[in-house]
Amino acid sequence: MSTGPNRTPEALVNHPILDQIQQLRAELAPGDAPPFVVTALADGTAPRRLLAELAAQQHRIIRSDRRSLLALATRCADRPVGAWFATLAEGESAALRTLPALAAACGPSRTAPQARPPLPGCQAYPGYLAWLALNGRPDATAAALVANFAAWGSYCATIAQALRRHYGFADEACAFFDFFARPATELEQQAADALGPARLDEPALAAAREYGSMLQSYEHLFWDTLGVLDA
Repeated sequence: MSTGPNRTPEALVNHPILDQIQQLRAELAPGDAPPFVVTALADGTAPRRLLAELAAQQHRIIRSDRRSLLALATRCADRPVGAWFATLAEGESAALRTLPALAAACGPSRTAPQARPPLPGCQAYPGYLAWLALNGRPDATAAALVANFAAWGSYCATIAQALRRHYGFADEACAFFDFFARPATELEQQAADALGPARLDEPALAAAREYGSMLQSYEHLFWDTLGVLDA
C-alpha cells in the first residue's frame, strides 16, 4: 500500500482525527482472548482443511470488499478520503493474488477456492461492508474500518507465525497473512490525513462507533463459523 507523508511521533499524537481513531480502536478492542480458530492454529491443532476453508471464504470476501471500497471511492471521488478507499481496494487486489499459494499449501482439493460454497457466517462481514458502501457515511465508514484493522492484523500475524512453525508453510503460502499482519499505524495516519484536518463531528463519530461495532461483530462471526468446522 502507498505510504503517506512522514510525520514525527509528536505530530501523530497531536493529530485531532488520529486521536479519535485511536480512541475508537480502544473502545472496539476485542479483549485479550483471540478467537478459538486463531488459538488452534497458533498451537498447531487446527486441521489443514480449516485453512483451506478460510482461504476459500476469503477469496469471496476479498473480491466483494474490493468492489465495496471502489464504490466508496467513487462516492467521494472529489475528496481525499476517496483516494484512501481506492488505496484500500488496491490492497485487496494484492491480497487476492496471494490466496492461490495458501490454498495450494493446504493440500489437493477437488474444488477450487472460488468454487466452494459461501458460508453465511463468514460472508456477513462483506455483506455489511457492501451495505456501508451504499448507505454509510464515508467519513464514519473510514474511521470504523481503520479502527478494526488492528485486531485483524494481530490475528494474521499469529497465524503467519504458526503456519511456519507448525505446518511447514513456505513464505509464499504465508503471504496472505503476512500482508495483513503489517501494523495498522500507517493506515491510521493515512486515514487521519484523508479525513482531516478538523475532528469528526458528533454525528459522524456516533456513526463510526455503530459501524465499527457491527464490523467487529461480523468479524467475530467469521471466526466462530470456522470454529464450528473444527469442533
